[in-house]
Amino acid sequence: MSTEAPTQSGTTHCGVVAVIGAPNAGKSTLVNNLVGQKVAITSAKAQTTRARMLGIALHGQVQMILVDTPGIFEPKRRLDRAMVSAAWEGAESADAILLLVDPIKQRRHELIPLIEAMEKRPEKKILVLNKVDKAKKEPLLALAQELSERVAFDEIFFVSALSGDGVDEMKEFLTKAMPEGPWMYPEDQVSDASERLLATEITREQVYAQLHEELPYDAAVRPESYTVRPDGSVEVRQQIVIARDSQKPIVLGKGGQKIKAIGEAARAELSEILGVKVHLFLHVKVSQKWSEDKEVFEEMGLDWVK
Repeated sequence: MSTEAPTQSGTTHCGVVAVIGAPNAGKSTLVNNLVGQKVAITSAKAQTTRARMLGIALHGQVQMILVDTPGIFEPKRRLDRAMVSAAWEGAESADAILLLVDPIKQRRHELIPLIEAMEKRPEKKILVLNKVDKAKKEPLLALAQELSERVAFDEIFFVSALSGDGVDEMKEFLTKAMPEGPWMYPEDQVSDASERLLATEITREQVYAQLHEELPYDAAVRPESYTVRPDGSVEVRQQIVIARDSQKPIVLGKGGQKIKAIGEAARAELSEILGVKVHLFLHVKVSQKWSEDKEVFEEMGLDWVK
């Protein structure tokens, strides 16, 4: 992957690729792989991506803006509706739509509405079947055949977002699909997420990673302050917001060990990404209706959807 600035003689290309799919199909992992470093949080829990985090991938003279959309699913709550709205907004201005499918879980009740919505869309359409290192060949090919009969995909790829198998070929195809034009971001920028938002996303990922099935995914991490100290280190204060008092002991853990472990892991990762020492302070807040709070939505980069 080239990260050299475009030369005066070279023609630059820049375009937007919307990555859509059912929840937990591997979208964030794929975007991170294409960019070459972590820009989106990953989790075994479905629907962990909330805001449209952008990854910015360079390939020679081409800059690709990757819109990592929330998984599109049947919305039941206001938060769900906002996430689905954000996903389709991410596809609106795209030069290409990449549909990522988990051929093992499939989640057909969520996949088929996506296929139906894509049928009439004008953008270049790419089908990507993920987890080929784990899926059996015959059912995989049968699924590709079935989906390609529903939608006229411009190309079909078989990849493993986790290991990177097949990703380079897919990236090569995507770069050739990007229109001519100036780059939208500086060459050393890999995401449009602010450091403040990135910090909350990293902590939220650790909440999911360390609490597994003990806590529903409807927990939020809210930024309180983000301050650069005189010595160049960063002080970050955040709230872990939960809906019920009964969830508080789960997040805190015995003697506060769980929240300490979450903080230590998030602090280490954020420090590595920012390249400076990070002081992270977490506390737990119970707010029964946080998912109906407009301010929380704005912090996540989501629109307030009625």
